[in-house]
Amino acid sequence: MSDNGKPEVWPGHPFPLGPYWNRRGTNFSLFSENAERVELCLFDANDVETRVEVTERTAYNWHCYVPGVGPGQRYGYRVHGPYAPEDGHRFNAFKLLLDPYAKAIDGEVRWAAASTLPYIPDDTETADLEPDDEDDAEAMPKSLVVDPNFDWEGDRLLGTPWNETVIYETHVKGFTMRHPDVREDLRGTYGGLASEPALKYLKDLGVTAVELLPVHHNADEHFLIGKGLSNYWGYSSIGYLAPHAEYSATGSTGEQLSEFQRMVKALHKAGIEVILDVVYNHTAEGNHLGPMLCFKGIDNRSYYRLMPDDERFYMDFTGTGNSLNPVHPSVLRLIMDSLRYWVMECHVDGFRFDLASALAREFYDVDRLSAFFDTIHQDPVLSQVKLIAEPWDVGPGGYQVGNFPVLWTEWNGIYRDSMRDFWRGHAGAADFANRFTGSSDLYEEDGREPFASINFVTAHDGFTLADLVSYNEKHNEANLEDNKDGTNDNRSWNHGVEGPTDDPEINALRERQMRNVLTTLLLSQGVPMLLGGDEFCRSQGGNNNAWCQDNEISWFDWNFSKAGERMLAFTRRLIALRREHPVFTRRHFLSGEATGASGLADAWWFRPDGRRMTRGDWQQKGHVLGLFLNGYEFPYRGRTGGPITDDSFLLLVNGHHENMTFHVPSRRYGQRWTLELSSDDPEAEPGSLTVAARETIVATARSVTVLRRVEPAAQRAARIADPQS
Repeated sequence: MSDNGKPEVWPGHPFPLGPYWNRRGTNFSLFSENAERVELCLFDANDVETRVEVTERTAYNWHCYVPGVGPGQRYGYRVHGPYAPEDGHRFNAFKLLLDPYAKAIDGEVRWAAASTLPYIPDDTETADLEPDDEDDAEAMPKSLVVDPNFDWEGDRLLGTPWNETVIYETHVKGFTMRHPDVREDLRGTYGGLASEPALKYLKDLGVTAVELLPVHHNADEHFLIGKGLSNYWGYSSIGYLAPHAEYSATGSTGEQLSEFQRMVKALHKAGIEVILDVVYNHTAEGNHLGPMLCFKGIDNRSYYRLMPDDERFYMDFTGTGNSLNPVHPSVLRLIMDSLRYWVMECHVDGFRFDLASALAREFYDVDRLSAFFDTIHQDPVLSQVKLIAEPWDVGPGGYQVGNFPVLWTEWNGIYRDSMRDFWRGHAGAADFANRFTGSSDLYEEDGREPFASINFVTAHDGFTLADLVSYNEKHNEANLEDNKDGTNDNRSWNHGVEGPTDDPEINALRERQMRNVLTTLLLSQGVPMLLGGDEFCRSQGGNNNAWCQDNEISWFDWNFSKAGERMLAFTRRLIALRREHPVFTRRHFLSGEATGASGLADAWWFRPDGRRMTRGDWQQKGHVLGLFLNGYEFPYRGRTGGPITDDSFLLLVNGHHENMTFHVPSRRYGQRWTLELSSDDPEAEPGSLTVAARETIVATARSVTVLRRVEPAAQRAARIADPQS
């Protein structure tokens, strides 16, 4: 302390941004290009505030060093400058602000304690033009100084090859909140996801990666609080380097960081990668009438995209009221620093970028050569992790499926739509074939491979798989928006009754349709993403937009029904089949040609009569087709340079409403075939049925049958024993 009772303050350094503790004190650095003054506000255990004038500014970074300040110190900023919304400036030093580079944040916004609005609301269109002078420190969460040290015990990124990856999309809280075998104090937390029951379930299922809904620290929208709801999904980030404190079982004064790191380490030990859903396209501060929590008060004009003809208002490519401005170099640096932090300090294996098209808009149009892509591609850390784009936003021209550059994979929305349509009889065989074989029409021309396609049929945003086959219409009444929210483009089919039914025939067909979708998803070329809970028939009661349902609607119910138990066993079997057979996980696109010694094409589509599909057959838009997958045609080598060989398979796909008789193709494709799996009879054991070439087999209406070519026992045993195969 100095003689006047205030902390001693040294000039410090402009980098790194944020707080940096060196065991003797903490360096603080905050970017603001347009600020006139900056105050660092330190809070003690009783919430008494001590303000420190930050006088040093280098390259628009305001910085100081405070000796004696260390982990656990709670702090914020007050930033002074003009309040001139018409010019894009909204500085208001009465509002305490979070540090964009905080590694942990303590508390939530206490909306009732004080107004976080930088203006006085008066229900007029010009209310935001006059600044508010109410101090809101009591309402604001506080940034935290943390200890950066963590013992990783040799842990490192797993680097699972893309073609061997199976993604499981889930929510940290919802996954274990109702899990009876997870310790009660750990349920709904990072520790819960790292618990032995959770890890065992994921390992037994066979997935290789969890894709977690946002874990960046987020803030609920004020209007939800008044309705008794909250932003469960978490797409309202306000701390891009801080794990969300609510998901911590051990505390919120820095413990959340180490608990998150322990979770990643535990998942890695189980062989499971961690992919984060990240939201760099917008923040929790909303539009010009939204709260001031961080960026808006630090430098509104730098951090946000403003309307060029009226800087009072925000460009909104996200539907949330604002769009972050990655065109500004310091905002782009924040995004890159955040990504690198999660990889280097938290060992995260990859990212799924929400509304990624918004990040690629240089000025207005989506630009695949934007600075955002260039920066990631040249980065030695980020260019080596898994990069997944949600390739659309809500702005003009935002739908960009197939248009992202190399190194990127994409949520393939066309795959989702085509497969939903096929299994309800609204899409033909050609659409099915294009998506099942990796969507080469979208990705091959620009040098990408099948794994550029993240295949999914359901995701957090929309119906679950059980609801997809049980509801024609959304049922979002619990969201308290008169069922007006959520998409109406569900491409679903209730099979005759809306919602649950006691009709055994309808329930049997619904189960078979779910198995059809899972079989299609997990045997398609590309990278499958399974929505968590689909494997045991999880339902949200027809809610296709459960973003604000932090309750039993969204939380996993681990008391499985009989149907759920059957579906789980079938899903495990499918994932194991995919894992054991490289013919389903090819690194390159199928060519339809013979290039190896087998003399047969790597893939061959055929009609129910066992003969090759013709151009006319494809144009008829039928719903019945067969596929031969050749286990002896791989134009690339195994991991240690040897040839790859596998079993060969026939898939009999019947999307028609009547049973279909298939003729097995001629002997040149295989003399005998044995049942591997059937969506019509999920309990049928492999090998329980054998058919010879040109014999017939009946494919039940709306079903998939998978047959494996019979090889001499010695030949197959030798191939399986070969580590190259």
